[in-house]
Amino acid sequence: MLKCPLIAACPPRRSFTWSTLALAGLVVWAGGIGSVSAQTKSTTGAIYTCTDGSGKRVTSDRLIAECLDREQRVLNKDGSQRMVIPPRMSPEERAAVEARKRERALAEAAQKDAIRRDRNLLMRYPDEAAHNKARQAAMDDLHKGIALSDRRLEELRAERKPLDAETEFYKGKRLPGKLRTQIEASDAQQQAQRDIIQQQRTEMVRLNALYDAELARLRKMWTGVAPGTVPVASVPSAPAGVIRPVSSSAAR
Repeated sequence: MLKCPLIAACPPRRSFTWSTLALAGLVVWAGGIGSVSAQTKSTTGAIYTCTDGSGKRVTSDRLIAECLDREQRVLNKDGSQRMVIPPRMSPEERAAVEARKRERALAEAAQKDAIRRDRNLLMRYPDEAAHNKARQAAMDDLHKGIALSDRRLEELRAERKPLDAETEFYKGKRLPGKLRTQIEASDAQQQAQRDIIQQQRTEMVRLNALYDAELARLRKMWTGVAPGTVPVASVPSAPAGVIRPVSSSAAR
């Protein structure tokens, strides 16, 4: 390292303190922020305008805080409208908007389901003959179920006759516990079969109403009405304990 031969010839050394360096950095940072801000304003060139609550027209180069609850227009430099900013909503208003969105989504989903259901119906029943065949198959299944219950009821009645004959020996007397239990069981079994028969008959009425409503809709679609546009008639649900026939369209 060279040393100055003469101290007087050497340039004086400058002393830099931390405060000097910090000040210089602050100046550079402030200059950069100002430059970015200036560039943003110059590139966007947006003019915000609104009428505040007192009826005064307010103009700014940024979103106007006094008009957050009302509509603000955003203009270009030439005065043409760029966009409109709607007012900010209250929590209640926002909840109402979200509820309406959900309702629309549900309605759209229901419409899609209706279209898919009607298209499947048309594929299953291309004509009235196919629909009548399905109805008859469903009715046949129910008639078979009623016939089975009728036969079982006859069997139970036959099994009951010896019990009734035995009770003749106990007229005016208390029936033995075993006989009384057998009679009660026979009554319950016969009533169960009668209930099944009634349920099957009720299901026949319900299924016929379903096929009638279905046929009315199909006739409209067979003539060209778009799927998903024909109202669905209300049909009672199946009574408890009824097993729907697999050939019925109601089971699909």
